[in-house]
Amino acid sequence: MVEMEHSLTTRQIELLKKLYKEGKTIEVHTVEKTQDELAEELGITRQALSNHLKVLKEFDYIRTGRGFIDLTGKALELLGEKKGDVFIFVRIEPTKRKEVYDSIKKLKLKRIHRVTGDIDLIVEADKTKLDEVLEEIASLDGVKETITHVVLETL
Repeated sequence: MVEMEHSLTTRQIELLKKLYKEGKTIEVHTVEKTQDELAEELGITRQALSNHLKVLKEFDYIRTGRGFIDLTGKALELLGEKKGDVFIFVRIEPTKRKEVYDSIKKLKLKRIHRVTGDIDLIVEADKTKLDEVLEEIASLDGVKETITHVVLETL
């Protein structure tokens, strides 16, 4: 087990395991702004913004916390956003692997997997950012080829 900075009880570790096992991954779009900042940008009072946020939260369009607001999948669907995942298989020139790895790690991606076989990396990205991500990856010196697979459905 990984050594922890703060000691957890057996019960706390048991709870974490249960939450992980029973939990599900959800997709959100996070905004890290205070309500004061948002109200000012929208030209409304903080009270009015708070009322609007309360309604959006009640209908499960957002989740809020200290300094952030998450748009849920339900909100993204309402806004017409293309929701879903994309897997990009990347082949890299062997002599440029380290440079490409370092550059790709700086991009805003869901996950990056270094794998064995005919490809070097599997990049997991959001469908809404596909064009941008492909352009960034393809422009990297040392990338020989990208092969893109869009997830149609998760079974």
